[in-house]
Amino acid sequence: MDKIFNNTKVAFSLKSDTELDRAYFLFKMISNEPLVRIGTAVTNFALKAHLPVDGLIRATVFDHFCGGVNEIDCLKVVDNMFTKGVSSVLDYSVEGKEEEAQFDAALEMTLKTVEFAKERQAIPFAVFKPTGLGRLDLYTKVGEKQPLSDAENDEWNRIKERFEIICKTAHSKNVALLIDGEESWMQDAADDLVEEMMRKYNKDKTIVFNTLQMYRWDRLDYLKSLHERAKKEGFYIGMKLVRGAYMEKEHKRAEEKGYPTPICSSKQATDDNFNAAVNYMMQHIDKMSIFAGTHNEESSYKLMEMQASNGISKNDHRIWFGQLYGMSDNISYNLAENGYNVAKYLPFGPVRDVMPYLIRRAEENTSVAGQTSRELNLLKTERDRRKGK
Repeated sequence: MDKIFNNTKVAFSLKSDTELDRAYFLFKMISNEPLVRIGTAVTNFALKAHLPVDGLIRATVFDHFCGGVNEIDCLKVVDNMFTKGVSSVLDYSVEGKEEEAQFDAALEMTLKTVEFAKERQAIPFAVFKPTGLGRLDLYTKVGEKQPLSDAENDEWNRIKERFEIICKTAHSKNVALLIDGEESWMQDAADDLVEEMMRKYNKDKTIVFNTLQMYRWDRLDYLKSLHERAKKEGFYIGMKLVRGAYMEKEHKRAEEKGYPTPICSSKQATDDNFNAAVNYMMQHIDKMSIFAGTHNEESSYKLMEMQASNGISKNDHRIWFGQLYGMSDNISYNLAENGYNVAKYLPFGPVRDVMPYLIRRAEENTSVAGQTSRELNLLKTERDRRKGK
């Protein structure tokens, strides 16, 4: 298969020279680990002290990795990307909230994005995080089958109700819905809820998607057991496949609590696991839909090859590729240019509320081997190309 991801002209066709320079500067900063640590600490301090840094953050890291401060603000980016065939997933990226009023606000915002998706071809999916709708500690308690107090039971019922409202609305409006994966210790409870929603709303086709973090060695087995239940009970499976984003946290908690780490033993084992899940889903594509959330070129090529060898058209509605906004444009735009279904996760929210997400992105780019240097090399190649070097 032709190596299409090196085409920087296509990858950065929407970026002006100024935006290209800003992206280069940003990834240069992120490539310096001590700088990221200092920058993170300073930013956190400035936000806690209510210093007027919103404008600076907005003009640099926020505008590179986020679509806007609210859903309307995102539309310019959505429409712009769609001129190149790249779709958007509006992701309300406000994290770490703990109060009922905030969970209700997240519910309302998610319903808004479902409505947005219904009205716009450029937005094929809606998305939410389980902990956007309820406390992480409560998911953990439920997953571990600990007894709940009456108040906690009421709280858990409200979480179930929020799931129900969103999934029912997505189903009635025919909008596919991605539900993000989170920490392993809260995931069992979330998995059970999502499976219940699949059973209810994926009877005729895939509406509800769960997420499998394939750096966990148990996820392929989970997928296979879910498939057995789906065959018996007659529902479709939707899965977003990702490698995972909480590795340090996972190792640390496993060590503290004295249980074996849920994470694969090596990067290679994770890659193999990810590719095995894609392979399994492709073998059962008549009853499954894949959203391959990956910044890995090799995994992307593998899926493209499977589509070709199985005679599945490039734009088959059951197969989507996804990347985060501000990263891996070489994959997203070249996939779209070649006729594949591709969507960018487009985070949005008030600058201050989105900071935990942005800090995680910066840290992830610093820690994922080769990610930042690849971005830098591609940006440098395109800058040189434009200067006629």
